Amino acid sequence: MEINNPQTLAELTAAFERYEKALVGNDVAVLDELFWNSERTVRYGQGENLYGFDAIAAFRAARPSKGLDRTLQHTVITTFGPDFGTASTEFTREGVSQTGRQSQSWVRTQEGWRIVAAHVSLMQV
Repeated sequence: MEINNPQTLAELTAAFERYEKALVGNDVAVLDELFWNSERTVRYGQGENLYGFDAIAAFRAARPSKGLDRTLQHTVITTFGPDFGTASTEFTREGVSQTGRQSQSWVRTQEGWRIVAAHVSLMQV
């Protein structure tokens, strides 16, 4: 298995950056597009456990659209073969004393790269 094939890594990095832009811009349509549309998709959040695409989409639709700007640090994107990768990052938000952590598992589907599992948590600095 080839780890971090340059082309695959560039593709997944572009998908991750597209997700980040949609997240801070609250572009719910793109966020929904980038999650695998399956009952097997999982997202563990800061205060919620979401099972299945429908639950994740409902959470996104109801989430406040303010205060989403953040600064990323220590982002690590790794691909394993041509169709699977992970993205992990830390983030901070102005006026928030906690550091956020985000991890995503991505799979290349017929529709493109999609998140199949995600976890977001906060920790005290």
